[in-house]
Amino acid sequence: MIPKDPVLLLSFVNLKLRDFYPDLEVLCDELNLDRKELEEKLAGIDYHYDERTNQFI
Repeated sequence: MIPKDPVLLLSFVNLKLRDFYPDLEVLCDELNLDRKELEEKLAGIDYHYDERTNQFI
């Protein structure tokens, strides 16, 4: 289950990226998420994906 609340979603996604997925594209493919929607939702709380660190910062 993917959290709907943006702050909980941020924690969920960063944990998954840190522990299970090499990058955002693989995470979205595996969890059947729309990458653009995910990035827009987290941008709404001023977090953006950083490829270098593989997390939203």
